[in-house]
Amino acid sequence: MTAVLQVYADGRIFGSTYGDGATRVLGLHGWGRTSQDFSAVLNGLDAVALDLPGFGSSPPPPEAWGSADYAAAVAPIVRELGGPEAAPLVVVGHSFGGRVAVHLAASHPELVDTLILTGVPLLRPTGAAKRPPALRFRLAKAARKRGLVSEERLERLRRRFGSTDYAAATGIMRQVLVRIVNESYSEQLQAIRAPIELVWGEQDDVAPYATAQAAVEYCQDATITTCPATGHLTLTGAPACVRGVIDRHLQPT
Repeated sequence: MTAVLQVYADGRIFGSTYGDGATRVLGLHGWGRTSQDFSAVLNGLDAVALDLPGFGSSPPPPEAWGSADYAAAVAPIVRELGGPEAAPLVVVGHSFGGRVAVHLAASHPELVDTLILTGVPLLRPTGAAKRPPALRFRLAKAARKRGLVSEERLERLRRRFGSTDYAAATGIMRQVLVRIVNESYSEQLQAIRAPIELVWGEQDDVAPYATAQAAVEYCQDATITTCPATGHLTLTGAPACVRGVIDRHLQPT
């Protein structure tokens, strides 16, 4: 079944629609990715995967949004997808999309039946797990504050020593990225009433498996499903693993 491109929010957000019945599942993709990541996961379901603002077909946000702002933009779409009675959906969030999904579930509990998070950096690393920026970049940043290094020189170092995502981001999306990566979601996880399933790649080196284990301690109702021999890109690397979890939560209780 081929997904159909659909427009939401007065043309500000695009999405891929699957099936021809009432929507039951919403997919939110990771940073630098698009709704196409969900093609193998959602095929055959009544579902929608969005291109979040700044990715795929959706234009960037008007300012440097955080994940809460993205959730606020998605919430009206979820209400629309849920039909006249705004039936809650199974929401699947990968990585950056999971950050948005957490805020959505915490702020709008009536819209989320089940929250499935996969490869989401839910908690900021601390202590030994937190890697400081390269010494050369830290020195240049300090020198920039004193006017000893030009902004152009500092930008070259940002691109050299920063993450791949940072180097690829431009304009407002770079500002969004800087804001997003400094967020943590312990308060939101504690506030969520819906069941949460953490679907994690065994070999995830972006949001390590220990992230899921630590996040469970903040949740009221959470379980972990492991995708063996899989890295960070679970949607494309282990679609059957993710789909199996979705199918289980769609079964009538």
